[in-house]
Amino acid sequence: MGGAGELDSLSHAVSECRRCPRLVAWRELIARERRAAFAEETYWGRPVPAFGDPHARVLIVGLAPAAHGANRTGRMFTGDRSGDFLFAALHRAGFASQPSSIARDDGLRLRDLRITAAVRCAPPANKPTPAERELCLPWTVDELQLLGDVRLLLCLGAFAWDAALRLLVASGSLAQPPRPKPRFGHGAEAQAGRYALLGCFHPSQQNTFTGKLTEPMIDAVLVRARELAGLEAPRSAGGRDAPARTDR
Repeated sequence: MGGAGELDSLSHAVSECRRCPRLVAWRELIARERRAAFAEETYWGRPVPAFGDPHARVLIVGLAPAAHGANRTGRMFTGDRSGDFLFAALHRAGFASQPSSIARDDGLRLRDLRITAAVRCAPPANKPTPAERELCLPWTVDELQLLGDVRLLLCLGAFAWDAALRLLVASGSLAQPPRPKPRFGHGAEAQAGRYALLGCFHPSQQNTFTGKLTEPMIDAVLVRARELAGLEAPRSAGGRDAPARTDR
C-alpha cells in the first residue's frame, strides 16, 4: 500500500512510457494533426495516467484513452462524449464533485473512486493489440498494489472485464485465472480473491445513443458499486430517487 506521493511518481512514469511503437506513433500523429474543433489546443499526446482518490475503494477500469478525448486533455474520460455520460452518472452517485469534465484543471475531484484503463495510449480504431495490452499491464499491477483500500473493480465493457481478471492474476491476488471464467454482462458480479468485480456496458456513443446503456442502467450499477465497496449511499443523487438495479 502506498501514498499519494508514490501514486504521483507512478503517474509520471506512465506518462513517459514508449513501450509500444505503434501506439507511440499514433498518439503523437493525432496530437500533431488534431481535430478541426480543437485545432488551437495543445494535445497531451502521451500515455494517460490514472486519476482520482488515492484512498479509493472503487477502481474503474476502462479500455483506452480516446484519440481526441483523453489523448487531448491528458485525463481519463475527460473531453469526450463518453466522459460526459460517465461523469454525470458519477456525480449523481456521489463519486464526483461535478457532473462534467472538460480539462485537467477544471476542478473535478473524485471521492472513493479512481479511474484507470487497460491500455494507457489511444490506439488506432480504438483497438489495442494483445501484445500492447500485455506491455501496459505492469503499470496497472503497480497501481493496484499502491491502492490498498480498493475493494471493487468496476469494469466498463468486456475488454476491461478480461483485463481486470488478468490484472488480478498478474498482481498475485489470484493464483490462477478462475475456472469457469466469470462471464461479462451489464450488472454481472464476480468475486476474485479479495476483490469484487462488477460489469457495466461501456459509455461509448455507440452504446448510449442506441439505448444499450441508459442513465438508469448506469445509475443502478453505481448504486451497486457503492454497496459492494462498503460505502454509504450519497446524501444526494442529483435530485433523483436511487434507481433499482438492472442486470442484463
